[in-house]
Amino acid sequence: MKRRILILTAAVGLSLAGCSSTDDQQSELKYTQVELMYESAQDQMSLGNFTQAEEELSNINSRYPFGPFAHQVQLDLIYLNYKLDNTEKALAAIDRFISLNPNHKDVDYALYMRGLTNQRAEYNAIHELAGVDRSDRDSTMAKEAFKDFAELLRKYPESKYAADAKKRMIAIKSRLAKKELAVAQYYMKRQAYLAAANRGRYVVENFENTPEVESALAMMVECYDQLELEELKQDTLKVLRSNFPNNELVKN
Repeated sequence: MKRRILILTAAVGLSLAGCSSTDDQQSELKYTQVELMYESAQDQMSLGNFTQAEEELSNINSRYPFGPFAHQVQLDLIYLNYKLDNTEKALAAIDRFISLNPNHKDVDYALYMRGLTNQRAEYNAIHELAGVDRSDRDSTMAKEAFKDFAELLRKYPESKYAADAKKRMIAIKSRLAKKELAVAQYYMKRQAYLAAANRGRYVVENFENTPEVESALAMMVECYDQLELEELKQDTLKVLRSNFPNNELVKN
């Protein structure tokens, strides 16, 4: 009986060892398959075949959501959807990545890409190529992009994306300031000088580091002149003279 027990124990041990070996082989095979699929997608990306790369990475993401390349696949999909102008898919992927991986080392990249995606969605390539000024167009996405870049700088001031985020924030502020000036010009054409002056003042107070401040101040001077508000006109002229001594209104 004792001998039979020993034989049975040995058999069970061999069986377990065999299962373990099989599991390791299957795991290694699975890793190799994912690696080959990921390398293929990377090749497509390097060739500029973004649609094909996006399809291949989406396949990996759905088949192996917790695989060895899971996080990198998700980050690559964010970039690809941005490049393909798939705004909704890109933003959804970004929000999902940040929500599921709040402490991941690349969260700053995800935030940066969120800003880029919103900024790109706001950008109208057709009008820009045609040389048409569309400062008056909807600015919702620009404001969202500004908030994204601001959050990046607040949470990750040392990020390698911080410098570019700052530059983009300045450009967005200029874009928003132009929108305000476009509205102010609309009011001026209709001789609604007080409304135009208020828009100009809004630009001065909220977009102080943009080139549009000079135009806003000059517009305010003209509006106050039309309204015969001499004191406000002179005060605004002083500010204009102090900050933009070469402006034509100051020279005159």
